[in-house]
Amino acid sequence: MSSPATHIGVRIYAEDTDLQGIVYHANYLRYMERARTEMMRELGFIKPAASDGVNIVVTKIALDYRRPAGLDDLLTVTAQLEKITASTLQIAQRVERDGEMLVEATITAACLSAESQRPVRIPAPMRQALSSLLLP
Repeated sequence: MSSPATHIGVRIYAEDTDLQGIVYHANYLRYMERARTEMMRELGFIKPAASDGVNIVVTKIALDYRRPAGLDDLLTVTAQLEKITASTLQIAQRVERDGEMLVEATITAACLSAESQRPVRIPAPMRQALSSLLLP
C-alpha cells in the first residue's frame, strides 16, 4: 500500500439525499464504514465475517459536520489508523469534496470475541498488519 490511509470514492445519488438534495447526516456513517471495511480488506481481513474468532465493532463516534454534500457530488472518504491498544483501535476519518473537508470523525472500535461478544486482545496477526498503517 502506497499510503497508510485508505481512500475510497463515493458518488452521491438521489437515494442518499433528503428532499432538498442534501446528504442525510446518517449516510456519512455508511460511507465511513465502507472506508474502514476497505482498510481491513487491504490488510487481508474481510468483514463482516469473524477473523480469528473476533469481530471489530464500533464503540464510540465523534463527528464534526462542517459542510453538506449534495446530489451528484463525488466524495473522497478516508480512514487512517491513529492508535492501537490491547483491544481497541482509534481511526481518524474524513469526508471531502474536491479537497474541501465536509465531515471529520474519530472512531473507536473494539475487538470482541465472536462467541462471547466480550472484549478480547487484538489477535497478533491482525495487530501486526494494523501496525503497518500507523504513521511513524
